[in-house]
Amino acid sequence: MTKKLIAIDLDGTTLNSQSLISTRTADVLNRATAAGHYVSIATGRPFRMSDHFYQQLKLETPMVTFNGGLVHKPRQTWEYEREISLDKEIAFEILAQKEKLNLDFVAAENRETFYIDTFDQFEGMFFATDTVSEANLFHNLKSNPTSLLIKTKHEFAADVSHSLQTQFNNEIDVRTWGGPNAILEIVPKGVQKAMAVSVIADSLKIKPKDIIAFGDEHNDLELLEYAGWGVAMKNGTDQLKGVANDVTTKNNNEDGLADYLEKYLSL
Repeated sequence: MTKKLIAIDLDGTTLNSQSLISTRTADVLNRATAAGHYVSIATGRPFRMSDHFYQQLKLETPMVTFNGGLVHKPRQTWEYEREISLDKEIAFEILAQKEKLNLDFVAAENRETFYIDTFDQFEGMFFATDTVSEANLFHNLKSNPTSLLIKTKHEFAADVSHSLQTQFNNEIDVRTWGGPNAILEIVPKGVQKAMAVSVIADSLKIKPKDIIAFGDEHNDLELLEYAGWGVAMKNGTDQLKGVANDVTTKNNNEDGLADYLEKYLSL
């Protein structure tokens, strides 16, 4: 059988609503690897919030984090590695407009660290940490970040996105996070998962037609369009289902990805 590159989104796809990989899903992905296929994580999460899943699945493949801002092989040297950054001055400029734009916080992050302007609204789950210190405050940001996260209220989100996109049109893309909070992610212009997964495919000599990709949200659109076989989760957005080749019959709480992949690859 032809070797496949299996690109998997995390939240709403590989993870259940408790943000865990079930035993069954891990088992099927491990069997896919054992059968000679390549399983690669492609997530909007930062690296430090996705590395434990990479380790749980015992992966050695390259992974995509920050929606494509970073593609690398964790703890390994890899000649295709790439990290795309934003000018840190954009971060400071957005922070200066915090009140005008009705923002609750502004955070900047890269592979290893994050910086936030205030601990007032700090929620450890966003940053996969319970320990923060003065070192994490914004004035310590010295290098260009891979992405920015800003939190606002749902009623302001569209205006904030429009305002930032207008001001920094040639430099950034603004993406929304799904979920209960109005979180906007700001990434360098043109950064998206398909571009990063294509780097992995090239490195493995895998043609796009031999890529199967799973996702559930609008940040998976380009990836599902690019992959030879794009699969939207049953719980995915209607927009994503519209570009997908197929839709799982079960959702992310019912091991929908594992169920589909097991049949698709005849595992």
